Amino acid sequence: MNPRDVVDLRSDTVTRPTAAMRRVMVEAEVGDDVLGDDPTVIALQEKVAALMGKEAAVFVPSGSMANQTAIRAQTQPGDEIIAHVDSHFYQYEGGAPFALSGCSVRLLHGERGMFDGEHVRGAVRPPDAHYAQSRLVVIENTQNRGGGSVWPLARVAAIAKTARELGLSLHLDGARLMNACIASGTAPSEYAKHVDTVAMCFSKGLGAPVGSAVAGPKDVIRRVHRFRKMFGGAMRQAGILAAAAIYALDHHVERLRDDHAHARRLAEGLSEIPGISVDPASVETNIVYFDVDPALGTGKDFADRQRAEGVWMFSTAPQRIRAVTHLDVSADGIDRALKVAAQLARRS
Repeated sequence: MNPRDVVDLRSDTVTRPTAAMRRVMVEAEVGDDVLGDDPTVIALQEKVAALMGKEAAVFVPSGSMANQTAIRAQTQPGDEIIAHVDSHFYQYEGGAPFALSGCSVRLLHGERGMFDGEHVRGAVRPPDAHYAQSRLVVIENTQNRGGGSVWPLARVAAIAKTARELGLSLHLDGARLMNACIASGTAPSEYAKHVDTVAMCFSKGLGAPVGSAVAGPKDVIRRVHRFRKMFGGAMRQAGILAAAAIYALDHHVERLRDDHAHARRLAEGLSEIPGISVDPASVETNIVYFDVDPALGTGKDFADRQRAEGVWMFSTAPQRIRAVTHLDVSADGIDRALKVAAQLARRS
């Protein structure tokens, strides 16, 4: 099958740079970012800092490095991080908080990957030498395993208030923050003003090939910059990549509305297929989780049969499948995915 005929809904990380984005990459003015003189990287970092209303920002290769350098910059070995059990930095970043920062994680539970200030208060360790020192709270917006759920701004503000009262720092894993902003009508700086550090990713819905950024106070970002080097994330002529990120911020934010509309259309269509369960009302952004009846096989079986028909998704649990919309998936692609799912359900 021609790769161009595939409807790839595995993740928004599979997006390919557009022709216009490739042009700005080719034409990017570059220097040596390790030496601090790549003008396009500098421009991106200033742009992100302004977008988030923070003093400074630093460009890093990946979302995982963004989270882990922010964690390392705000903790000491032996400290404890408070976060939801479904957090990306805990589930999908290779045990990095333990290995790279020497921190334990106090796990919270809550619907769709969220929790409240009182949950944080209840998780803080007593000031006793027997316990790890509670140091940092991490929230994720949108919440991947929560189905692309969007944190209400008031909830973030309440957690921030509690964190300040308890002397804790607060990090926002905003890999898909722009999706949250478009869905909620909230400016990035409105979320960011409640947190100490915020990470954002350019290579998901924004469509750049590589890169994330961390924004925060100058002193913290200096530490992030140091740990970027320590973790092997320093790059040389990185302006080629920064140019793509700048283009994405200038041209690919508002179009996230299309991805959200496609995700809702997908969920609505799937809900009409016998043997498939999904709540369309739960789809706030570009992530759709749905369950298949055992009569249709396991989630992996069903996903494998879809793949054979040119529709690619991931199974995330025995009967569950995840689909993520993005700029490389058109309305026609959604229709095709629904057609394939309906055909496979009828055959089972």
